[in-house]
Amino acid sequence: MTTAQNPGAAQALGELQPVDLQLVWAHEALSFTPWLLANAEVLGKVLGMQLDLTAAEHAVGDFSLDLIGRDDMTDEVIIIENQLTRSDHDHLGKLLTYAGGTDAVNVVWLAKQFRAEHRAALEWLNARTDERTRFFAVEISAVRIGDSLPAPLFRLVVQPNDWGKSVKTTVPPTSQKSLAYSEFWTRFLQRVADDALGWTTATKPPKDNWIQLPSGRSDMNYACSFTKKGLLSEIYFGASDPAVNTRRFQAAVLRRSDLDVAFGAPFSYEDLPANKGCRIGAYHPGIVDEVDQWDTYIDWFVDSHKRLRSAIATVGGLAVLAAPGP
Repeated sequence: MTTAQNPGAAQALGELQPVDLQLVWAHEALSFTPWLLANAEVLGKVLGMQLDLTAAEHAVGDFSLDLIGRDDMTDEVIIIENQLTRSDHDHLGKLLTYAGGTDAVNVVWLAKQFRAEHRAALEWLNARTDERTRFFAVEISAVRIGDSLPAPLFRLVVQPNDWGKSVKTTVPPTSQKSLAYSEFWTRFLQRVADDALGWTTATKPPKDNWIQLPSGRSDMNYACSFTKKGLLSEIYFGASDPAVNTRRFQAAVLRRSDLDVAFGAPFSYEDLPANKGCRIGAYHPGIVDEVDQWDTYIDWFVDSHKRLRSAIATVGGLAVLAAPGP
């Protein structure tokens, strides 16, 4: 009798086996750092951030920081120091040097194992610094089941106590509007997670009227927001060079017939001459104060973003819009 025929029968399960980190990443700078740069979402899930890591071996004076980037949800700087061995004083010193040289908000140290003294040092820093400076310690390991490919395993061992910091600081109370936005985006993020949409790994909601949903590119991003014209679901062209944004926007306008048909309604094409960026989006009536309509608003945001992303895909995706012109 098979397991399917006898549901009560024990099912054979595999066993997790540790894998030597050196067999997965032979060299910290040449193997692990480039891998993490390309797979930031793995660390982002552990930290509860939407990471956009922008550079490896970032210069800080005469030294080189392993990784630097931002949390797309808060636009806060994050720096990362990697160590594929047990934590040591040398890397702790580097971490503090890099933090001082980059004005980082989120300071992350990855190591194979953390000594109790180094965990205590980071916890002390979290307790003594203000709420705009946060220290994290993450232990790295790798595992496999049988002959499967090795898989990374990150474990958060030190994190800031944001509540403890916030009660020590004297800042103006959060506005009722900000609290409303935060609660709305909390519900929105939960819906994104429940529906397994894969649009973001962030768990911390913003307190602003907008939320960014990464596209896989740092210069073109999806977003949802509350505006003076109502709810907005958009793709935003936000390269540092306004001419690049204009070129990409014009490339989209040339395809507007295909985009509008795929979306199911005409988009709003906005070149935003007073700003550096440009957008393509869709609007829907609504304000955050209408709490009884939040579920309806979330339904619209989810549906419109599905159709927006599908429409972009019909013209070849963001890579086509980002391609250099003739």
